[in-house]
Amino acid sequence: MTLPSPFRTAASPAPDPFVQEWELWHEAHEARRADPHGFLAVAGLFWLTTEPSRFPGLPGEWFTGVTGPVVVLADDETLTVDGVEATGTHAFGFLAERSGVTAGFDGGVVEVAKRGGRDILRPRRPDFPFLSAYAGTASYPPDPRWRITGRFVRFVAPRAIEVGAAVDGLTHVYDSPGYVEFLLDDEPFRLLAFDGHRPGSLFALFTDATIGVTTYAANRTVSFEVVEGSDTTVIDFNRATNLPCAYTDFATCPLPPAENRLPLAVTAGERTPDRRVRGEVSAEGLLPRAESL
Repeated sequence: MTLPSPFRTAASPAPDPFVQEWELWHEAHEARRADPHGFLAVAGLFWLTTEPSRFPGLPGEWFTGVTGPVVVLADDETLTVDGVEATGTHAFGFLAERSGVTAGFDGGVVEVAKRGGRDILRPRRPDFPFLSAYAGTASYPPDPRWRITGRFVRFVAPRAIEVGAAVDGLTHVYDSPGYVEFLLDDEPFRLLAFDGHRPGSLFALFTDATIGVTTYAANRTVSFEVVEGSDTTVIDFNRATNLPCAYTDFATCPLPPAENRLPLAVTAGERTPDRRVRGEVSAEGLLPRAESL
């Protein structure tokens, strides 16, 4: 026999399954965001050149060239790459666009990556003050109105779409297999979609009338799935999230294409974060301003 919950009276409404499902999803999303080596732990952004250079808090001298990033470690310095200790000179090899390698060092990890055609370093430290102070991101209350069935329209062949970036002078190129179209209050809209990390996974970068008011001014993103052989999909704007550039200047996030500027207010999903890491330009690259932490 199931006993009644001591926290629910006869007059208490039953939990809303839609709200419960959203809460579980957002809790998991926040947990990933606050990972000890996640984006909230990024403590700097450094652009590699052909000139060997040292960077604050990182072991070794770093440079790059046509064969990719290289680090030269002193006798008392090491990195851990793919579970193996690296000493002396270590070459990471050519990095493809938007790819990267994570190497461990005493006190954290460093992301060695390529963004916008340039090799970069981003140290991530679990003791970074911004991460330890993070208390979550406010969101609009989940509302079934914003869970919308749409139709995915495939291009004959994927199209390479160039978009801007959160960093001035940088651009990104994404493959777009098509666009999703949907109705909201009987009015048609569409969003250009980009390939996600898994087969059938897509995402759309967009802005709407809430940006700069209640949501982050540069971009928002929402993911959805399309099954092979079907053109039906569901866009749940309740699960629209912030990109890392909403939290830190150390992100190179893409900006939405011009086609994805929605003229209405999408009052769903995550809102503007209440704190942000500001970057200060130095001779080495971008470092956090102490007062922002």
